[in-house]
Amino acid sequence: MTDLLPDGAACCYLLECADGSLYCGWTNRLAGRLEAHQAGKAAKYTRPRRPVRLAWAQACPGRREAMRLEAAVKKLSRAQKLELAAGRAQAPGVHQP
Repeated sequence: MTDLLPDGAACCYLLECADGSLYCGWTNRLAGRLEAHQAGKAAKYTRPRRPVRLAWAQACPGRREAMRLEAAVKKLSRAQKLELAAGRAQAPGVHQP
């Protein structure tokens, strides 16, 4: 999935942690951010819950949009986040024609 998002592209992402919990964040360097999460150098939340797996990522036009999408995804229920990760739901605010 990281190969679909070029380095420098803002995105919102969802990780599945080793304990089954979910973590949502945003970055403009997805591959590097995933490496940092795996190394325990990214977020306090994921540090003791490694390894983590990228469950979902959505490219955004810019940083502001990625941060807004992150806030919207964090408001979703766990079930809704799992549907998003499985590809059975659209990201909040993203509509297909």
